[in-house]
Amino acid sequence: MKAYLLKFSKALKPAMFLPVTLLILSSCGSQEVSRREELAVPVSVLTITPGIIEQYINTTGTVYASDEVVLNSQISGYYFLKTNPRTNRKYALGDIVRKAEVMIRLEDDEYRNNLREKSKAIDNELSKMEYEKLKVLYEKGGATLRELRDAEIKVINAQYDSINIEIQLSKMSVTAPFDGKIVDLPYYTQGVKVNTNQEMIGLMNYKKLYMESSLPEKYFYQLKTGMDVYVTNYSIPDDTLAGKVTQISPSIDPNSRTFKCFITVENPQEKLLPGMFVKADLVAERKTDALIIPKEIVSGRGSERNVFVVENNYAYQRRIVTGLESLDMIEVVRGIQQGDRVVIKGFETLRNRSRVKVLE
Repeated sequence: MKAYLLKFSKALKPAMFLPVTLLILSSCGSQEVSRREELAVPVSVLTITPGIIEQYINTTGTVYASDEVVLNSQISGYYFLKTNPRTNRKYALGDIVRKAEVMIRLEDDEYRNNLREKSKAIDNELSKMEYEKLKVLYEKGGATLRELRDAEIKVINAQYDSINIEIQLSKMSVTAPFDGKIVDLPYYTQGVKVNTNQEMIGLMNYKKLYMESSLPEKYFYQLKTGMDVYVTNYSIPDDTLAGKVTQISPSIDPNSRTFKCFITVENPQEKLLPGMFVKADLVAERKTDALIIPKEIVSGRGSERNVFVVENNYAYQRRIVTGLESLDMIEVVRGIQQGDRVVIKGFETLRNRSRVKVLE
């Protein structure tokens, strides 16, 4: 009986341990697969396509109105501020004015009487009649050439008198020389007498601005008139205005080693105000078909620059040669090609030939 049990036991052992062995092997295999999956680093990629990149020369400065004037009184007279036809109230700071609009009148009866406006008009009329009469007589031989010329001189002098009266009368009005806005309006009581050469009103048109900038001499040969400029204000960074380089000084300041340039800025919606401090990015160079990548993904030391390119779920380190640089992008002139998939997220822990999993 013991011999029978011993034989049964020996026959049973291999059969009992076989499932256990298979279970252990199966467990080890799944752990290996799991370990391999864990080694695949999740990354995001960018497929390289041609794009536009611009390299800038950066500067700062203050913008000023392209049209600006302070109008003073040209005569003494009694002050009367006119009504703005667009607001139906007296002109005030910030009001829009149109060219040739009369904003202020200076009344002075004595000044007007001294112009002898009506009598000068009659003199002008009589001189013309006298000239026409002598002209007919001269043609018939009834007057000399001297008499005709004297009559012509009287006509011309009468015309000068009429023009002069118009000029003198215009001094009684403070008129807008261009479309703009009132930026300064000293207060005077209606009807009070003001003296000659007192400040009456300040106007600006700042739909177009200009700024003066001083640049280091190393940029002199890169700068050209007509160069595009992007202008932004620090308080409104999302609004970028277009500008142009209009003037460049050919003289270098020996003390600061800088040169001056002028930039005009298009400001049709008047987002920038005269006197604001702005940043200007001058487009020194532009390429429209460059292979560009974010600056932040480029690694390396010194002149060596590298990126990671994904091929068949592996990340390969590529050495690249770069070209133009903007604020956040850089051109690659050698090392990658159009259609390559460059790692833009998750590259910090990668090594050459790292297994990766591309996230959608």
